[in-house]
Amino acid sequence: MAEKKTTVKKVAVKATEVKTIEQLVEELSTKQNDLLEARRSHAAGELINPRVLTSTKKEIARLHTAIRAAELAQEESK
Repeated sequence: MAEKKTTVKKVAVKATEVKTIEQLVEELSTKQNDLLEARRSHAAGELINPRVLTSTKKEIARLHTAIRAAELAQEESK
C-alpha cells in the first residue's frame, strides 16, 4: 500500500511575544533594504526568483502589524 502523507502544521509564534519593538523596527529596516535591493536586481534582470519581491513585501506588512500590536499592548499596560 502507498504511504499516507502527513502534513506538519506550523505553529505561528507572535513576533510581539518574542521580540521588543526596537528589534522589530530593526528587522523592518533590514527587510526594507532587502526589498530595495531585490527591486534593483529585478530591474537589472539579475533576480532569479521574482517571488522574493512578493514574500518580502508580505513580511514587511507582517512586521508593521506586529509593531503596531506591540505599541497598543504597551499603551494598554500603562
